[in-house]
Amino acid sequence: MIPVTTFAGQKVAIFGLGISGLATASALFAGGADVIGWDDNYERIEYAASAGIPTADLRRVDWSRIAALVLAPGVPLTHPTPHWTVGRARAAAVPVIGDIELFCRERRAHAPDAPFVAVTGTNGKSTTTALTAHILKSAGHNIAMGGNIGTAILSLEPPRPGRIYVIEISSFQMELAPSLDPSVGILLNLSEDHLDRHGTMEHYAALKERLVAGVERNGTAIIGVDDAWCQAAANRVAQSGRRVTRVSVRRPLPDGLYVEGNRILRAEGGSAEEIALISGIPTLRGVHNAQNAACATGAALALGIAPAAIQGGLRGYPGLAHRIEEVGRRGRVAFVNDSKATNADAAARALACFSDIFWILGGRPKTDGIASLDSFFPRIRKAYLIGEAAPQFAQTLEGRVPYEIVGTLDRAVTAAAADAAASTAGVPTVLLSPACASFDQFKNFEDRGELFRKLVQVLAER
Repeated sequence: MIPVTTFAGQKVAIFGLGISGLATASALFAGGADVIGWDDNYERIEYAASAGIPTADLRRVDWSRIAALVLAPGVPLTHPTPHWTVGRARAAAVPVIGDIELFCRERRAHAPDAPFVAVTGTNGKSTTTALTAHILKSAGHNIAMGGNIGTAILSLEPPRPGRIYVIEISSFQMELAPSLDPSVGILLNLSEDHLDRHGTMEHYAALKERLVAGVERNGTAIIGVDDAWCQAAANRVAQSGRRVTRVSVRRPLPDGLYVEGNRILRAEGGSAEEIALISGIPTLRGVHNAQNAACATGAALALGIAPAAIQGGLRGYPGLAHRIEEVGRRGRVAFVNDSKATNADAAARALACFSDIFWILGGRPKTDGIASLDSFFPRIRKAYLIGEAAPQFAQTLEGRVPYEIVGTLDRAVTAAAADAAASTAGVPTVLLSPACASFDQFKNFEDRGELFRKLVQVLAER
């Protein structure tokens, strides 16, 4: 745990008593703060109280005595409307922050020289975070990995010289971290996502850009420049005087890192040198993973890791669950779990990796739908539609891709497995890549992916 000492002796309100909220309360207690917690879910309030965390209805507290409101990242700050606690805090001029901000303040106060790698982007955040941490750990460094990837940041070991923090940061967390200042900031890519929470693409992109704009003066901003939003961000950050490493998987760069074939190259002053090879690494297949690998390589280089050590880390990367993860085979049929693909742009990365696809998709739709995936339709032998998005996706696929509205994941797996087994393709692939959020039928994408894994295991047992 990281004791939060920067609020010692002050009263701090916490709203949202999930995993990160409970970790925040414990960290503030350990640092000497006076904490009160609350939630809209009374079961969470009861659980927090049983764990020794003081609770009080924040509608009835004296906000003039509160130093800060720590908001859980899932609670709306601006859109579609600010949460009621945000209104009360603003009326009393109380800052609204999150656990990432608390970490940044503790690091500055106690170990400002502890390297801090922060990763964001629309897609690829978790893979790049895990891959960067793996490379650094393989090179012999003490690593603490957390944030949006799963471990609450304040549950990690305290900052100290020599300990490197590799932290995934979502846009929800970003808007609650006004003084975010990583040593190395990675902005992978930007496309439409979470607009119900951020309002416009411009607002969403501006939030993401804050991570690289806030990089320490002697630090490095690593920015993928294969979309217009990130290209513009790279130009602005460079103009501000920060060191910027541009990354591309689409074209050579005169300066920066780019991928050519299976090689990651570093260009400087018009000449390029090979840093690493990514061929033959099953956990890094696809163009999207080439970008993840190049950005992780850029972070490692910025922290002084030698190319030979980077290559070793890439080769040994074990991959992450729910991200183009092969979870089983049944005869010639491969079953691939890409439940993390919660939007069309993420699903495109999986569709690009396979040729004969029996595609399971659907859930709670996002604004972009799947029309942008039409170039991959010739690869799809049949689609199996689940969840709320099924009627909408059926309209997009009509006359272009055979489809069946099956409703639920268990029916989809049964139908897709049978059709794939009857296929004459060399390696038919049953691919769960939903292009949707999971919240219509599941707790989260992990829950959806784990059910897919279990269903495949049942097929294997049969």
